[in-house]
This record gives sequence, structure tokens and C-alpha cells, in this order.
Amino acid sequence: MFKKNQLLEYLKQYNLFTDSEINEFISLATISTIKKGDFFIKQDEICTTLSFVNFGIFRSFYYSNNDEEITYCFTFPNTLLVAYSSFITQNKSEENLQALTDSEIISISKKELENLAKSNNKWLNFLKIIAEKEYVELEKWIFNHQKSNAQKRYVDLINNYPQFVQQIPLHYIASYLGITQRHLSRIRASI
Repeated sequence: MFKKNQLLEYLKQYNLFTDSEINEFISLATISTIKKGDFFIKQDEICTTLSFVNFGIFRSFYYSNNDEEITYCFTFPNTLLVAYSSFITQNKSEENLQALTDSEIISISKKELENLAKSNNKWLNFLKIIAEKEYVELEKWIFNHQKSNAQKRYVDLINNYPQFVQQIPLHYIASYLGITQRHLSRIRASI
């Protein structure tokens, strides 16, 4: 049996499931490690699993029209990892999810999750809640990038994830903020 305490606590926070329902979910899940630099999913692949990050940091990025990598999201421990649009539609992913550190994830297949949802409406409700959270996060990201300057977004990042920011290469943080690495250096010097 793998380290399940973090996943157990994550699922309990929704106040939906009994311990036996959570244990059933865990019995269907698999644990895997992803080495720094390796991918959870690459563009043009189909995302067939929903995963929970036990430890590690991931970045989500896509390629611009100029083939430049644009980092738009970081995923930290105790959160879900999924190429959500691809997972829902089962179409090819537009994004890449890459490990920035050695990582460990717990995954359940879309098929197993759908079977759980068919047999127990609590899992269907869980999937609805996850979809709503993904939408809210996307909206928050859009508003944050349109309303806040890069310095405020950087300060928010270091305030919300101080133990992880030092592990992210600066060029990925600069890309996430939509600025050059030189501009990021000036921001860091001014704080």
C-alpha cells in the first residue's frame, strides 16, 4: 500500500465520503514517480487519468505561435494534476505538464472514476465540484493577469507558496508572469 494519508485528507475535506468509499477509491488508484524534467502528459496526447500530487512541483505550458514555451500554471503538492480539457473530452491535449522536481503522484483512470460515479452519486458530485473549482481557478487566473501587474503577481506567488517558489527555475516564473527574466530580476531586487 502506498502513502495515502495526504490523499485521504484531501478527499475528506469535501465532506462527501465515508472512509470505506475513500478506501475503495484508493484501492483503484496507482502510485508512480515522475523524475524531474519528465512529463505527466505532452501536447497531442490524451489525458486518461486524474492524479493527486503527493510531492513535487509541475508546470503547465503550451507553445506559442513562435514555438516559445509559455508557462501558465504551477501545480503543487496536495492538489490534483490533470490536463482537464483533454480528460473531459478525451481529445488531444493542447498543454504539457512537466515535473519541475522529482515527484510522486497517485492516479485513477477516467474509466475507474466514471464507474465510481455510476455506482455512487457522491463521486458524481465530487467531479462536479472539481469542475467548478477548475473554472473558478481559470477565471481567477485570467482576472489576476489582467488586473494585477507582474510585481503583485510575483508577491502573491511567493506569499502563497513560499516553500516551493525557490525550487522553480526563474525563467519559468518569468514566463508565468508574462515578463522577461531581466524584468523578474528587477522585481526581485526591489522587494
